[in-house]
Amino acid sequence: MRTTRRRRLINRVMLVLCGAAAALGSAILLVLLGFVLVNGFRYVRPSFLTQMPTPMGVPGGGIANSLAGSAVMVLIACTWGIPLAVGIGIYLAEYGRGSLGTTVRFVSDVLVGVPSIVVGMFAYSLIVIRAGDFSALAGAFALGFILLPIVARTTEESLRLVPRDLREASLALGVPRWRTTLGVAVPAASAGIVTGAMLGLSRVAGETAPLLFTALGNNFFNLDPTRPTAALTLSIYTSALSPFDYLHEQAWAASFFLLVFVLIINVLARRLAVRGVRR
Repeated sequence: MRTTRRRRLINRVMLVLCGAAAALGSAILLVLLGFVLVNGFRYVRPSFLTQMPTPMGVPGGGIANSLAGSAVMVLIACTWGIPLAVGIGIYLAEYGRGSLGTTVRFVSDVLVGVPSIVVGMFAYSLIVIRAGDFSALAGAFALGFILLPIVARTTEESLRLVPRDLREASLALGVPRWRTTLGVAVPAASAGIVTGAMLGLSRVAGETAPLLFTALGNNFFNLDPTRPTAALTLSIYTSALSPFDYLHEQAWAASFFLLVFVLIINVLARRLAVRGVRR
């Protein structure tokens, strides 16, 4: 009897502590989001998204070049990073039973925790120094490198949730294993794979440190991926460090747009995940 009461008391205490920790974490997140949204919304104006930056010290201007540069780099990063990551995830889920699969999983887990600035230094040494110039391609390589382990591990876990009976039914009909994987397992796990890709997208869209060593930034409108290119996060960084109040306002407004974009991507990813579980 005493043991039962003691267990119930410990259970209630731990539930209260876990609830308090969850509430504290949620409160910190809400305060951060509210602080950025309130301060950023005050300086938002429609022309801010369509105008180019003004010369230093001249009030006004916008972030049109930064939006275009971020779109170019994120698009290139997703173009090469997501297909490769999905392929790695398929291999780990369907064929990675040996030492090679264990090694790839370990490397993926390590890469998830590597600081983004280290990835930026790696891209700088591998591409920027050899090419002799900063470029959007180097930035896209760094962003894709960050995205790679996130999407790969999400793809693997999504494929592992697919019932084994579906694979066995396909194999029993004489369908080759590779075709079973691509025609049965991958479509069944498509919601989880897309969710992982969207989460990876939201992660790299907010990266700044790798772009400091690769894309560098540009005050002009540039869509050439071989040249230094502006990015939304770089604009926030440089504007926040400037001594002019109007650039501080632009940094808040740009942070507002970036935060809204990340929130939309995460909400869509959550809805896709819930839909996949229900299906």
